[in-house]
Amino acid sequence: MNKLTNIMNKVLSLFCISLSSVLVLSVSWQVFSRYVLNNPSTFTDEISRFLFIWVGLMGAAYTLGQKRHLAIDLLPMKLEHSPRKHNQLSIVINIFSAAFAFIIMIYGGGNLMLKTIATGQISPALGIEMGLVYAAIPLSGLFMVMYIIRDLVELISARQKLA
Repeated sequence: MNKLTNIMNKVLSLFCISLSSVLVLSVSWQVFSRYVLNNPSTFTDEISRFLFIWVGLMGAAYTLGQKRHLAIDLLPMKLEHSPRKHNQLSIVINIFSAAFAFIIMIYGGGNLMLKTIATGQISPALGIEMGLVYAAIPLSGLFMVMYIIRDLVELISARQKLA
């Protein structure tokens, strides 16, 4: 499991770095072409928007995997004095997170992607299928579920040690 997690971490981090680099170049070219050349680029606005979607969703999956996602931890902090209850709460939170990622992102996002591909919707400037843009939703959901499963395995192992 750790080997798979390490591979996912490396792939996602390199992917996010690459997308962010292309995003910065795209926005820089848009600003340069608009204000210096007085001839704005027609594709950079659209590609920047699509890259921002992908960076945001893939970055969210990566951040979840690093356990650095923003969280309201008022209740877990109240339960720190009881490791068993804290562990149980963490398991429940992870189950709800997995359900959300699976139902909303993988199932719902996958359906959105497939319906968009079936309709043949393409982007106006780049001419790419919008289903490829929407593919970021189920893909990031898949990564999130995989990270959550890893966390659940760790929590259940820790729970058995606490018993």
